[in-house]
Amino acid sequence: MVGQQSMMRSGILALGALFLSGCVSVPDAIKGTSPTPQQDLVRVMNAPQLYVGQEARFGGRVVNVDNQQGKTRLEIATLPLDSVARPLLGQPSRGRIYADVSGFLDPVDFRNQLVTVVGPITGTAEGKVGARPYKFMVMQVNGFKRWRVTQQVVMPPQPIDPWMWGGRPGFGYGYGPWGWYNPGPAQVQTVVTE
Repeated sequence: MVGQQSMMRSGILALGALFLSGCVSVPDAIKGTSPTPQQDLVRVMNAPQLYVGQEARFGGRVVNVDNQQGKTRLEIATLPLDSVARPLLGQPSRGRIYADVSGFLDPVDFRNQLVTVVGPITGTAEGKVGARPYKFMVMQVNGFKRWRVTQQVVMPPQPIDPWMWGGRPGFGYGYGPWGWYNPGPAQVQTVVTE
């Protein structure tokens, strides 16, 4: 009987994990038209003319916003992307790009924000990072996604009853049928969300 309960719980957990993993995908706004858009900035910058016209997807932190005639140019310090095209926090910048968006974007809404952009590579442009000259990859943005950074509290794992019966009534926080246990400190994680 106990073995059946354990197997049933394991099966339900596995199905739940499988179901939830199917829900995670690249947002429609930044899917693009290519099944595998270019995401390796180092490779592109080594031979930029080979990639002109190819679709690319890059993300990172917006460093500067320059409104020009008919377009807005975002200067992005690129970061590696996860499987759903979110910038990975805590990673070093891979380089900088200019991302040209048609129309007007308010600098207040984008400066120092995390974004992911998708569109064709149009070439390179000379610019500056501080006082130093820098060669930027340039792309025309067909879609973009602005991300939010939030914090969440992650509680440590709790002890499990060896017979999988769950907790017993009458035992308070930190106590179980086998005495006191230390659940450990909660962790605060910073995550990128929609």
